[in-house]
Amino acid sequence: MTNDDLPIGRRVARWRVRRSMTQQMLADRLRRSKSWVDKVERGVRALDRYSVIQELAHVLRVDPEVLLGQQPSTPAGTPDGVDDIRAALARYDIPQSPAQAPEELRRQIGYAWLSYQHAHYGQLVRVLPGLLDAVQGVRSTEVLVPAYRITSSLLVKLDEADLAWLAADRAMAAAEDNQILAATATIAVAQALRASNRDHLALTASLTAANRILPSLPGLGDQEVCGTVGDQTARKPLDHGGEGRGWSAGEWALGGTLLVQAALAAAGCGEHRRAAELTDRAAGVAAHLRGYDDQHRTGFGPVVVELARVVLAAQRGDAEEALRRHSAVVRREAWRRLPAEYRGAYLMDVARAYLQVGDLRGAARALVDADSVAPAEVRCRPLARTVIADVARAQPAPAGVARLATLVGLTR
Repeated sequence: MTNDDLPIGRRVARWRVRRSMTQQMLADRLRRSKSWVDKVERGVRALDRYSVIQELAHVLRVDPEVLLGQQPSTPAGTPDGVDDIRAALARYDIPQSPAQAPEELRRQIGYAWLSYQHAHYGQLVRVLPGLLDAVQGVRSTEVLVPAYRITSSLLVKLDEADLAWLAADRAMAAAEDNQILAATATIAVAQALRASNRDHLALTASLTAANRILPSLPGLGDQEVCGTVGDQTARKPLDHGGEGRGWSAGEWALGGTLLVQAALAAAGCGEHRRAAELTDRAAGVAAHLRGYDDQHRTGFGPVVVELARVVLAAQRGDAEEALRRHSAVVRREAWRRLPAEYRGAYLMDVARAYLQVGDLRGAARALVDADSVAPAEVRCRPLARTVIADVARAQPAPAGVARLATLVGLTR
């Protein structure tokens, strides 16, 4: 068995031994129990959260990619295999292969999300067709919705907006009457619609879903989320257990994510005042949150709202404000804890903001930073080629950009 074939728990154990740590020493540094470490290493407890793997990698002094068994280098160009995903989505018959246990499928979906969050898009393109076949064979809402959702999110990255919309619609249909799963699917719907320049539809979808969740939560009253922002300081923060009506902090985060999607869609419609109101409302939701299990994979929190403010400022043409906010937010520790995919995509938006003010060197720095954080965001996404081309036209091209232009096949 090669190192790439090893389960992630075995890799953790190997690196722990290499670092001359006992299980108790590793547990102490992680502020967890020795039993937790033992279960991870034996594969009894799944490691399917990016933040936990990142924390382990930090303590073991290795790159998270090493624990995931993935190659750090990323080839340039859109990954091959989108046609296989299209074919999987076009299969309406239940595959004849033996059905897999839902628990095994949940594990596979967890690793697919990790690949996405770490911006390993080429690997994910290869995995998704088989995963889609497998979940269609099981017909379980709990695995169908996240599988279609991650497929849609990846297809947005690869500039396949219409196909992404199809996958997101499948997620919505699979959610049936499960309100929370439907809300997670709506995130994918909104992203796909915005990628298709259908911002009005994205705004309606995301705001409707947010209104279904947030008014039912304690402290927000009966107003719709597009109402004015009230006093957010007097409300009791939620811990991971949530409070009232069975809602958890994870559902608050889900509602906050939908508000951010709605704000971005509103800006796309030119409704910048409404976008600001929705972002303020999202900030109020984020203020309620403290440590919670991100089971809906939103990554939502105060820093995500601040990043949205940067993007929105750039969208309304106020690049100087966007860059002022950017310089402040990237100094925060929470920024460094965001998934590589999120940071890389955001830095691409920042590069475009620098271009708005004619700062080619700033745009080049953002591009190079994005490439170091999440190479696939720069090398695999069609959107990045336009930004690289705009920066590379300078004579001479800023440091690092000429190399990126060559990697993605651009000539000046």
